[in-house]
Amino acid sequence: MSYYIRVLGTKDPDIHLDELLDALEADGLRAKFAVADDEKPEKWTAIEILSDKEEVLTELERNPVKKGDFGLEELEEFKETILDFKPASAAKWLNTFFDKVKVIYAFQLLDAAFEENHYPVVTAIQAAIWQKIGGILQADGEGFSNEEGYHILWQFEDDVEGGWNCAVINSKGEWENFAMELGDTTQRQEFLEGRVPASATRV
Repeated sequence: MSYYIRVLGTKDPDIHLDELLDALEADGLRAKFAVADDEKPEKWTAIEILSDKEEVLTELERNPVKKGDFGLEELEEFKETILDFKPASAAKWLNTFFDKVKVIYAFQLLDAAFEENHYPVVTAIQAAIWQKIGGILQADGEGFSNEEGYHILWQFEDDVEGGWNCAVINSKGEWENFAMELGDTTQRQEFLEGRVPASATRV
């Protein structure tokens, strides 16, 4: 089954592949890009990201959100599916925020991407794109973030565990950020109700 992470951007500037390579170099990382003959490095729609040993880590697509393009179709699907998840306040916020999204960068992660020395390559490129286009993050089987990168919508499996940086929106429309333990059922329930868990650590 395909696994995707995405950046849903509120801006859609062209991002030259050299900018992504520079971001990797700044983090002490290396990768290669495979681009189709009809694509340009300064204006591309799809690339493959490979390790320096030429293992394919991820297939990356740039999908503008406009009529007739896949980006709009994908965004409409998100609008429908988020209504089934909690907190309800986060789903409501996302539904409004989606109207600002102009582009979706979708990373299809292949098996090699999850190797310890490869995953930082993916996240560094994701971060570089996010810095350019703004917006929010999404990951299959996890959920969505807000514009600061804090997790706001629960789409995890029931057996998930581990520490996570999350946020809920309060009655004033302000985000309250905290670190919680995903496997703690009490913290989980409080988060699903749109509250900062009592035993969570505010950040």
